[in-house]
Amino acid sequence: MENTFIPYEKALSIIGEHVSNFPEETRNLEKCIGAYLAEDLIADRDFPPFDRVTMDGIAIVCDSFEKGQREYKVEATAAAGTPQKTLQSQQNCIEVMTGAIMPNGVDTVIRYEDLEIADDKVTINPESLQHKQNVHFKGIDIAKGSTIVAKGKKISSAEINIAAAVGKASLQVRKMPKVVIFSTGDELVPVDQTPELHQIRRSNIYGIQATLKEWGIQADLQHLADDKIEMEETISRLLEEYDLFIFTGGVSKGKFDYLPDVLESLEIKKHFHKIRQRPGKPFWFGTNVAGKKIFALPGNPVSSFVCVYMYLRFWLQKSLGIEQEQLYVALKNDVEFKPDLVYFLEATLESTPDGKLVANAIKGNGSGDFANLVKTDGFLILPQNKSQFFANEVYPFVSYRTKW
Repeated sequence: MENTFIPYEKALSIIGEHVSNFPEETRNLEKCIGAYLAEDLIADRDFPPFDRVTMDGIAIVCDSFEKGQREYKVEATAAAGTPQKTLQSQQNCIEVMTGAIMPNGVDTVIRYEDLEIADDKVTINPESLQHKQNVHFKGIDIAKGSTIVAKGKKISSAEINIAAAVGKASLQVRKMPKVVIFSTGDELVPVDQTPELHQIRRSNIYGIQATLKEWGIQADLQHLADDKIEMEETISRLLEEYDLFIFTGGVSKGKFDYLPDVLESLEIKKHFHKIRQRPGKPFWFGTNVAGKKIFALPGNPVSSFVCVYMYLRFWLQKSLGIEQEQLYVALKNDVEFKPDLVYFLEATLESTPDGKLVANAIKGNGSGDFANLVKTDGFLILPQNKSQFFANEVYPFVSYRTKW
């Protein structure tokens, strides 16, 4: 077996050269949450579309107040959703409700809390007013024709709100790849079975499936026994059906780690196999002539988890044209790591009173210690060619948990 390890940065570069172009599809607005926009959301009118009243009260001509007038007669009432009113006399006022279009002939709104009302007479209590107060002016938020949300954005409730506001009953979104996740190995049993002493339950695939779901991708699950012929037959058949293949296990140096040979026999081109990193060194990536992408992850739970967040997420963002955003945090504690490898170290993320993000590095018991993942929030990326990392030094951090 080839023993060439490539650097972490080289692995990212190779993956970035093999992105996919996800096709577009149309979805009804209520089915778009979690999808990725394939069109810009453009304002079809000014926001707000008219001078909008922001307080319940009365609208007056401010000049009359500045000349000493304090008592006004109510001429009309302007409610939200009614046509625009017009003030007939500058010595009068119009009663206005929040959300109403500002009446013609007035320029300032005074809230009810600053008024005394008796019959149709209104007295203004404050001794001073701000000209044009309590008015949300036409176009001040967004001008007609402006892009409010650019394509590529993952759709949250905020984007749904905007889409509805610009009249989009349906949206063009990216059609995500059809994905299958494989567990491999005779030692793995279904989650609803009680393992024998020499067995463990299939857990990695459920964590990866849940992660993909958070990213807007549905994935099916499969299991492969340590049988080379069966593996080849199953993968060959499913290559006709799926776009993205994720394997866990079977890619190391073990006697029964058949996966690399099987993939080669199926004419899947290997772009790399091993990376200078811990955990997750035996990660394998390849493609076939039909453009199918194959991510073969190590079987140890922490290793597979790291590779999903470091590489699969990178590929997905690149394929969607999403700008890569890197979070940087300060180390809370000193760390020593002597191997000449990139070190993905689990850590909790803390917010300090002075506004800093600090990572408290927590070493587990190796790449099989998946229980440590529930105690931490993400991975520090500690570079090669360095063995001592000190408190207050700043390093990249990849979060797999939203705390706030």
